[in-house]
Amino acid sequence: MASTSITIPERKLRNYLANDFKVETWDTIQPYFEELKSRPITSVEDLEKWMQDRSELESVLSEDLGWRYIRMTCDTQNEAVTTAFQYFVSEIEPQIAPYEHELNLKLMHSSYLGEVDQEKYRIYLRGVGRALEIFREENIALHTEISTKQQQYAAITGAMTVTLDGEEMTLQRAADRLKRNERPVREEAWFAIQERRQQDRQKLDDLFDELLNLRTQVAKNADFGNFRDYMFAAMGRFDYTPQDCFDFHTSIEETIVPLLTQLDEKRKNELGIDTLKPWDLDVDPSGKKPLEPFTTGQELLEKTVQVFYKLDTYLGDCLATMREMNHLDLESRKGKAPGGYNYPLDEIGVPFIFMNATSSLRDVITMLHEGGHAVHSFLTRGLTLNAFKHPPSEVAELASMSMELISMDYWDTFFEDADELRRAKKTHMESVLETFPWVATVDKFQHWIYENPQHSQEQRQEAWVSIFGTFNHKLVDWTGLEKYKAYSWQKQLHIYEVPFYYIEYAMAQLGAIAVWKNYKENPTDGLAAYKRALALGYTVSIGEVYEAAGIKFDFSTAYIKSLADFVKAEMEKI
Repeated sequence: MASTSITIPERKLRNYLANDFKVETWDTIQPYFEELKSRPITSVEDLEKWMQDRSELESVLSEDLGWRYIRMTCDTQNEAVTTAFQYFVSEIEPQIAPYEHELNLKLMHSSYLGEVDQEKYRIYLRGVGRALEIFREENIALHTEISTKQQQYAAITGAMTVTLDGEEMTLQRAADRLKRNERPVREEAWFAIQERRQQDRQKLDDLFDELLNLRTQVAKNADFGNFRDYMFAAMGRFDYTPQDCFDFHTSIEETIVPLLTQLDEKRKNELGIDTLKPWDLDVDPSGKKPLEPFTTGQELLEKTVQVFYKLDTYLGDCLATMREMNHLDLESRKGKAPGGYNYPLDEIGVPFIFMNATSSLRDVITMLHEGGHAVHSFLTRGLTLNAFKHPPSEVAELASMSMELISMDYWDTFFEDADELRRAKKTHMESVLETFPWVATVDKFQHWIYENPQHSQEQRQEAWVSIFGTFNHKLVDWTGLEKYKAYSWQKQLHIYEVPFYYIEYAMAQLGAIAVWKNYKENPTDGLAAYKRALALGYTVSIGEVYEAAGIKFDFSTAYIKSLADFVKAEMEKI
């Protein structure tokens, strides 16, 4: 059912900053940090008020940075918005960092800390303690340099286009041709995309070398053996270790890879081809035309809103609110950064969804995925501290990946034809299983990179090819295409922009399958548990969030197999 009226959220009146305050220069911001640093705290009430005021300042700064990032990614060729983002990163963030450290020290050394509600703040205080452990003043400038260089990746890849049949198009739009039944059309599009990437191959390789060196120095300055270990600390990975990741890789290799090899063999037979090539992996083997669930970004949005309302009025209201506030930019176009994201806007509490839609099923999944993130932002917007609204990715991705699956009962909104609906569901369930080996590939590659920081570019490509071969499409023939395979890692923006943020996708995918299983067994209880878990934000541990959702934070071989078997059984029902 759809809501008849939506109340557009407004920014709450500020208690600490002036209501007309705008982030302009460091000189306008610094007085607030100075006041927080020097303010006397003479009671537990003073301490909690101090924490809330600090949180308000963090929210304002975070949202301002968010809008700068959004505007830059929406138009990477616009020098003004790029300059505005770079100004914050280079002129404001470095000034904030030492104050953040001083405020963390003030908090943890307060004589009244023991009197605050320890259960309420335990996760927050744990994170503050870890931040103090890894802070080094000499890393401030390095983090600024890293942020600046990371922007170059979006600028390089966002400018990539190819020309097919006389039409210039983004790589995302060209990739839609990989779903076409005509094999020569798929092959032509695949080569066009790969050749375009090859043009900037060396530029991206050199950029990554620079990032690798900077990140390694950050880790060394903070007394870590390598950047991987530093990032596990910086990302607050309290609930698992690198060895757990390695064990997870092994479990995926043993349970998921053989299952996907069977599916590839079936695909090859259905396509009636002697050898499976990289351009044969996205086409529907039934021989039917590619699924086109929508034609415009507006249609994609409207149909997604309908799906959310069919699931739950609250979920529908979340997306409808974003639509009314123009907090979405969905269509692919030249000059737009690649990828997709949901960016939380901490003060208003209404996030922004960015993506590069063309007209494919993958775009529908992306929209549902980012919509799940958006719902998470709405569910946590009332939490008292800004830090409570930012759970770790293992929880954030649970929100998004679960939405992909629990929404499937209403995909007839996109696919009125029963046969197309079956094809869409089957295709997505296969992609759910394919998540695991690709995530394992990217994650294992990053472990190798930072455990071996002195490697050459050639050694990096060799390592990628070896790891890729362990997990991915063992039946695919890459003869004559080796140079493309060796650099296929460069398309993964996480490696450049958010290092080590990837294994969470596989962990959350397991959790999402379990949420979906619960939903299938009891839709009302399953959806209620999903929302209840997300509303906790980061006030409890990852395991406690999963428990609230009625699932386990477990990535053992046996657990993976049980959930993979469930997905396989659901595929067979279609």
